[in-house]
Amino acid sequence: MARGSKSKKKLDVQPLGDRVVVRPMEETEEMRGGLYIPDTAKEKPQQGKIVAVGPGRYEEGERVPMDLSAGQTVLYGKYSGTEVTFDNEQYLIIKESDVLAIMGG
Repeated sequence: MARGSKSKKKLDVQPLGDRVVVRPMEETEEMRGGLYIPDTAKEKPQQGKIVAVGPGRYEEGERVPMDLSAGQTVLYGKYSGTEVTFDNEQYLIIKESDVLAIMGG
């Protein structure tokens, strides 16, 4: 089997401290009230799936573990984080405190 033939590659990035890497979910609705919404006018997604989690932050010399884990779907602040591109896919690196809620169970 040739190298790189996997359909799903593991993201090779490890966030530092209390940061997580999130893959934003795409907006599924292209029509609202019969009008086409171009990509430039769509709001940024505020929901995504965590793909990597940092080890946690230090507080008074002790590491505080993260409450989040890879695979969780989360809601985050509208203007949170830093947009980055890995392997032609868009991701956000955000602080744990910018995560507003965990979706599902």
